[in-house]
Amino acid sequence: MKSFIVNENDAGQRLDRFVQKTCPSLPSALMYRYIRTKRIKLNGKKAEIAVRLNPGDVVDFYINDEFFPQDEYKYSFMTTEVKPDIIYEDENILLLNKDAGLLCHPDDREFSNTLIAGVQKYLYEKGEYKPESEASFSPALVNRIDRNTAGIVIAAKNAQALRILNSKMKARQIRRFYICAVQGRPPEANGLLTAWLLKDEEKNTVKIYDSPQPDAKDIVTKYRVIKSEAGLSLLEVELITGRSHQIRAQFAHAGFPLSGDVKYGTTGKNARKYKTQLLCSYRLIFDFTEDSGILNYLTGQEFSITDVWFAKDFPKNIL
Repeated sequence: MKSFIVNENDAGQRLDRFVQKTCPSLPSALMYRYIRTKRIKLNGKKAEIAVRLNPGDVVDFYINDEFFPQDEYKYSFMTTEVKPDIIYEDENILLLNKDAGLLCHPDDREFSNTLIAGVQKYLYEKGEYKPESEASFSPALVNRIDRNTAGIVIAAKNAQALRILNSKMKARQIRRFYICAVQGRPPEANGLLTAWLLKDEEKNTVKIYDSPQPDAKDIVTKYRVIKSEAGLSLLEVELITGRSHQIRAQFAHAGFPLSGDVKYGTTGKNARKYKTQLLCSYRLIFDFTEDSGILNYLTGQEFSITDVWFAKDFPKNIL
């Protein structure tokens, strides 16, 4: 018999969902039978399959050990070499400065050296993340940025913070600002770009249209010209919507491709002179307009990266 105490991160979910995550190799039909026949109990008693769990509940499993993960104390994130660059940390969140070239999440070529693996290893070594006692939650990224884009990424340490931040991101109550270098100069010192974006999942590229298209999503990007010189402009950009490759593709479509961006930029004058496109998610504001639960203390707070390399002594440092 094994017993599991429900913690805050696992609370609120159904009993059957908790069991599925705790014993992923247990067939569904057998799981439901075990719950009905009291081989899986809640607080020492028979429980309904759909009952919602509370913190401190005890789930007892009178089942064979073969249904539990055999390598439950071996964690893939421990193999990572990534050490997160932390801008801010408290008991609920981390703000991270991601380097250009680093993946946020694994892909088909890189599994170990990712930002999320670095976060999980960091919190595990601090004793704040104990996967052996978590049936369903692991520290997670709230937003992500392209591999070759640098800047601020938010990570949630617990399930409650993750739920709140995901909701705030969807409601556009987390304002995100980027700084970038583009070819040319936009005609207006302050402007708003609107268009429609269609993503090709297979090629991992997007196309921009000036009018609605089937399956295309609307995009809105606000910008401010900080400085223009020598055929280049330094812009501050605020994402009103947040779509894949939005800034890169939309500015290229408008005639002002990002310097260093060979995917959406032009060849020749915009050929790869730098290792990455000159784009950094450098500032964010927690612009909460309603109750934010355990994250109310973040309301109105602003965080930024002050040493964006290509913005220093612009444009001399990139010519």
